[in-house]
Amino acid sequence: MVELKTDASIDAMHAAGHVVGQALTAVRKAADVGVSLLELDEVAREVLRAAGASSPFLGYRPSFAPTPFPAVICASVNEAIVHGIPTPYRLRDGDLVSIDCGAVLDGWAGDSAISFTVGRPRAADLRLIDTAERALAAGIEAAVVGNRVGDIASAVGSVCRAGGYGIPDGFGGHGIGRHMHEDPPVPNEGRAGRGLRLRHGMVLAIEPMLTAGGGDGYHALPDGWTLRTDDGSRAAHVEHTVAVTEGGPRVLTAR
Repeated sequence: MVELKTDASIDAMHAAGHVVGQALTAVRKAADVGVSLLELDEVAREVLRAAGASSPFLGYRPSFAPTPFPAVICASVNEAIVHGIPTPYRLRDGDLVSIDCGAVLDGWAGDSAISFTVGRPRAADLRLIDTAERALAAGIEAAVVGNRVGDIASAVGSVCRAGGYGIPDGFGGHGIGRHMHEDPPVPNEGRAGRGLRLRHGMVLAIEPMLTAGGGDGYHALPDGWTLRTDDGSRAAHVEHTVAVTEGGPRVLTAR
């Protein structure tokens, strides 16, 4: 069931989203060659603590997971697409990093992700990230009252495919509110004009995931969480929490 949020609830979600934006900004600033993924997780934890927020990631255990998630960020490096568990791995020159972070403040959730390079970037990685961000922008632009979920999916997917990139099969965005994952699902590819009609008060996490090799296949690593591209190509993941309003899309996790 899709819950329509009141304007006051959307404002409260914006406060949670602001914390997420602060955490991602701090992590991005701290990320450098030699810094470990565990250290980046601690940076995000400190931002959440200072804001009086909790993490919807920490301890989360969906049906597919062998263990509860042990961190407040997902840290996915190079060929890892999403759900990477922070480890002692230290970032290397040229790494492509995707960081996903959430926060719960006063009972409302925010969820966002960024991708960036560390050290000397590869031109191909910059193009991949730029395409992911353009796909996200296109999805946000389509999140207007009267459109359908398929319009968002089509907008995201069209940008990704035009760049020659793959879209991990079965993964995409979602509704968000009191819980991190709510209805409706928001695919990263689909047909315009199809699916649930968008109404004022719907809040969606739109999150393109792109693979550089053009394939849609992936597999889970032994940790049961991290998803890796089947072809070993690099991946990018970006995300914003967006409210559908009569005044147009409202990004709640702006940085």
